[in-house]
Amino acid sequence: MGPVFGQILPYAAGIALTPTAIIAVILMLFSARARENGLAFLAGWIIAMTVVLVIVIGASSAAGASSGPSTLVSVAVTALGVLLLGLAARTWRSRPAPGETASMPKWMAAIDSLEPGRAFLVGALYTGVSPKSLALIASAGLAIAKAGLERRQVAIEVIAFVLLGSLTILVPVLYSLLGGAKARATLDTWKDWLTANNAAVVTVILLLLGLVLLGDGLGPLIGYRPALLG
Repeated sequence: MGPVFGQILPYAAGIALTPTAIIAVILMLFSARARENGLAFLAGWIIAMTVVLVIVIGASSAAGASSGPSTLVSVAVTALGVLLLGLAARTWRSRPAPGETASMPKWMAAIDSLEPGRAFLVGALYTGVSPKSLALIASAGLAIAKAGLERRQVAIEVIAFVLLGSLTILVPVLYSLLGGAKARATLDTWKDWLTANNAAVVTVILLLLGLVLLGDGLGPLIGYRPALLG
């Protein structure tokens, strides 16, 4: 595995553990076009994540990120940490009150009538537009750019990040295609648990990753140089 794999692993895990995305793909796997929609959602998710990551790496490298922990990069990482902490606070405040049923996005009610093209778009929006995903992808891109790797090594890191960040979407899709009737019951159980615990899961992930980024960004600004910024 590539030399910065350990640094990008938490960010890939943060993207993979997106409860609403997992719920969305499970709902698609119960829809009238289950096979087509599940694969289309997965394709949109992977392609958008790859494109955003490559753009961040290219922009960061062009800005000289690999030459050292510049003030600009440190400020960017700090800003990303603050963003994730803000998203964690907002998610926690918006959690359902005790006894209330957690609400999901209204568009999920229309999933059964989605066509593969729109399923692809939904998957792409989760990783290409979502503030949480963008912040985590940008953090991974900065880490990869900072390492000053050769192109082959960069490609390995990109593939590893995208694969890990897609596991929680890939597994339900493959399980649905190969697991038969038992898979439907299991996926329904997963959906119910994630729906009930969505806010708590997202808050913990954002809080932990936000604190990591905040420390990595502020370190060089106050004279300490942590591992992420090299």
